[in-house]
Amino acid sequence: MKCPVILANEPQRLQALFDHGLHQPEVIANLEPVVDIAARMFRMPIAAVNMIGSDHVFFAAAVGAGEMDMRRDVSFCAHAINENQVMVVPDALLDERFHDNPLVTGEANIRFYAGVRLLSPEGLALGALCIVDHQPHFDFSLEDQARLRALAQMVSDRLELRRIEISASRTRPNFEEYAAHAATPIVWFNAAKQIIAWNQAAANMFGYRLIEGEGRPLQTLFSSSDAALLQEKIDTILQSRSLDRVASSCELTGLHKEGTSFLVNLSLFSWQAEGQLQFEAVLKPVPATAATLQAESKQSLLDTLTGLYNRVRFYRFVEETLSQPHAAAVFMIDLDGFKDINNTMGGTVGDAVLREIAQRLLRIVPAHGLVARMGGDEFAVVVPGLQVPTDATQFAQQLIDGIEQPMQMQGQSVRVIASCGVALSPLHTLEALELVSNADLALFKAKAQGRGRACLFVPELRQAAVSRRQHALELHRAVDEGEFLLYYQPQVNLQTGLITGAEALIRWNHPLRGLLPPITFLSALESGPLAATVGSWVLDEACSQLAFWRRQGAEHLQVGVNLFSAQFHTGELVDEVMLVLAKHGLPAQALELEITENIALDQDEIVLATLRKLKQHGVGIAFDDFGTGYASLSLLKTYPLTRIKIDRTFVNGMLQHKEDDSVVCATLDIAHGFDLQSIAEGIETAEQYQYLKSKQCEEGQGYLFGKPMPADQFSQLIGCENLSMIKQTP
Repeated sequence: MKCPVILANEPQRLQALFDHGLHQPEVIANLEPVVDIAARMFRMPIAAVNMIGSDHVFFAAAVGAGEMDMRRDVSFCAHAINENQVMVVPDALLDERFHDNPLVTGEANIRFYAGVRLLSPEGLALGALCIVDHQPHFDFSLEDQARLRALAQMVSDRLELRRIEISASRTRPNFEEYAAHAATPIVWFNAAKQIIAWNQAAANMFGYRLIEGEGRPLQTLFSSSDAALLQEKIDTILQSRSLDRVASSCELTGLHKEGTSFLVNLSLFSWQAEGQLQFEAVLKPVPATAATLQAESKQSLLDTLTGLYNRVRFYRFVEETLSQPHAAAVFMIDLDGFKDINNTMGGTVGDAVLREIAQRLLRIVPAHGLVARMGGDEFAVVVPGLQVPTDATQFAQQLIDGIEQPMQMQGQSVRVIASCGVALSPLHTLEALELVSNADLALFKAKAQGRGRACLFVPELRQAAVSRRQHALELHRAVDEGEFLLYYQPQVNLQTGLITGAEALIRWNHPLRGLLPPITFLSALESGPLAATVGSWVLDEACSQLAFWRRQGAEHLQVGVNLFSAQFHTGELVDEVMLVLAKHGLPAQALELEITENIALDQDEIVLATLRKLKQHGVGIAFDDFGTGYASLSLLKTYPLTRIKIDRTFVNGMLQHKEDDSVVCATLDIAHGFDLQSIAEGIETAEQYQYLKSKQCEEGQGYLFGKPMPADQFSQLIGCENLSMIKQTP
């Protein structure tokens, strides 16, 4: 177990805790709704606001947390306060910091943790907002992290209100306690303007030692020109003779012991002590003018590219609207295909498109609403008072239509399609972040239905999200427990009828549902964090099996392996492939890697460079599902391919439909024209086989030659002497 690091600003951090009244265990009522939202939003059994003391921690608010070890040394949150970003621990048993932590191995049974630090206005970490589960989660996304940060900002805002309330309601202080803990500079003095005591922060501000405060005339701390203003504030309190009187704040020029000056804001408090009026001056440095500070505060809530409000201001606006409470509609907007604009026309044009869309949204959304850019090509809109579902969906369509209108960029007409998710309050929820989350789920559904769609949230979408999360957990278990396996489908030379290779196809041997085909899990696997890991396993497993077959006499057999897009992100695919081939003693020509058009379009420069290196080494490159996309012909001109795979949909219909036949014939002509090999998928009948053979298609695969089968069955198939698939066809 690794103990959390104690940073150099620990004394100041503890003083900030004291300033906020957080130095002793206490449940803070206005934080309880936030942890309740966090638990429900992320479907976690435990959510908490954890304050980090010198050697112990305590929950200022919590839901679902039972008895726990509250020592700082074992606290996850004590680590999180040292992190600039959200600290995510997908599985504590796999994390070297926590695998033997008592909170993990004991009754608390913590497996998943996500926490974000809570900062004071001075940037000192008070504690952390966290969510916890008893099972691992490997799918806590960047969007989830952004939502947790937004919740943490709510907590920090409430803690600052608490600090102000504590300061305003303070009666006579315990000078020794404040001198030891308070982070804010404070000076206590009597009616004669002699200092009774000050804390270390005040002594540091003016350049003195702590013991040099008592008895010092207050006026020695400020410029002579401000003496009259300070006396006026004191006289106001003396004349009123009221208890707990707070004078209005004023700005003074402070004098440092070494002679330098600085601006300071001073607020006065007073109380009666043994019949004598005494004063407390709370001091804050003034780093800039009020106008400058206000401008800086507003700037921090704006998106620098578009001038719209940013994610932080968007969440706060939704919360403010629902706290009234007011009905409201939230619209989450995502641009379809915006990446293509950046790739083809450049980032400068992409930025101009985003600015134009921002202006269009501002023109559509009423003045009492708010438009924000959430990041990338995502926008959000809030319209208070809009609560009728039909009105909201019509407005969503209006937003989509406004975005879709053509715009002129560099002399070209550019058209952007958008998808939109809609959620309503109070119909769908009364909580701000849950409302935004609902709109996000509706956006996910809209994008799944196609381009340019709007979708209204329904509860079933939340249930589907929970199912996806559960499915992701099962995929992680499948990797850990070795539940994936490979099937092999024979590939046949159509001219000779001999088996020349096999395509390796992944299957999932689910412990409850049995053997699952790729259609049931491949999409989730491709889009999740395991794609590169599973892709590496497939590559190694297929090459290992091929090496065995070649040693058994099938010296010319080749294996085809499908690549995931994530495998190109690692930047190590070329080295990985060559190491696997060397490990199993295979020549590069024995391996064929298959890519789809979507992979090529998603990150074309990375893919292109990687595939060129692989082809230079002699590895085969096949273009899968050819003819099903719109950019195939252009890709053929630039990509280092060795073979085109004709999609099964065209093969199935080529003998009945002229259109399918035209695609098949055209594809074969193109392949021959580019000096590429061709292989047809989905051959199921002898008639299809003979037709493709007559068209000079080199190879084929399909149920006519064999369904995908386990490795041992494929071994039996290729073990037959002089196997010729021609003999199996009339």
